[in-house]
Amino acid sequence: MKYVLAKLGLLLFLVSSISFAHAQDMILKKNNEIIKCRITEIGLDEVKYLLPDYPERLIFSIDKDHIAKVVLENGQEMTFEKAMTNPENYKDNRKNAVKIDFLSPLTGNLTFGYEHSLKPGRSVEGTIGIIGLGIDVENMNAGGLFVKAGYKFIKDPDFYLRGMRYAHILKGSYVKPEIALGLYGRDIYNRYGYYDDWGNWHSGHNAPRLRETVFSGTIQLVVGKQWVYDNIFLVDFNAGIGYGFVSRSGTGFDDDYTYHFGYLITPTDLPMSFSMGLKIGGLFK
Repeated sequence: MKYVLAKLGLLLFLVSSISFAHAQDMILKKNNEIIKCRITEIGLDEVKYLLPDYPERLIFSIDKDHIAKVVLENGQEMTFEKAMTNPENYKDNRKNAVKIDFLSPLTGNLTFGYEHSLKPGRSVEGTIGIIGLGIDVENMNAGGLFVKAGYKFIKDPDFYLRGMRYAHILKGSYVKPEIALGLYGRDIYNRYGYYDDWGNWHSGHNAPRLRETVFSGTIQLVVGKQWVYDNIFLVDFNAGIGYGFVSRSGTGFDDDYTYHFGYLITPTDLPMSFSMGLKIGGLFK
């Protein structure tokens, strides 16, 4: 009887060994190592498997963060994403936002923005400013517009904890390379004086004002932070620095004028540009 049981046990061992050898899964690690095994469980954070040279009671496991992909015996492939960058974790987030620069009317323009999330940690943003819709502090009677376009990199944590994710897909500190162009007309003081009908000389400030056209542009690195409240309302504070250019059609007293509504440009041989904004807005799907 013992002899029969021994033979039966040996037969079962051989059958299981043969089936294990022919039914292999593969785990491809991110360091290019390949583990040939039989996968027994795919959990939330790890994959468990058996190895052919070890007893079946000995179960191995590997963190999903170390896996490039899994190839099952039938050829099916599986990949895994971190909770931080998995789009499935943000399906309830509103990924579009419209904004208005809260302080822009005080500086002679009305500025609107639109932001769209591309994926966790990345978004694009466009801005248009209507020059002349606001308080004309310097009585320039300006009119025109400027546009901006940028690609936003939203900061992720310096280190990850298991299951960590963004509080909102559009929330957090960010860096945004941005380009801008502006075109507007404005009234300026005449650089030159004039004689009136009685032969009296008048300085340029008392002369009839001239109209000039200004074309400007910048390339900046903008840093900021955006807060999102209840998936509905946001506040965005930012500041930028970079380089710019200005082309003018007029010759007025204020050739060194630096403010161009969406940004400042210094009147130097290497013009620096600066910007700052406080935007509020709403989110939608």
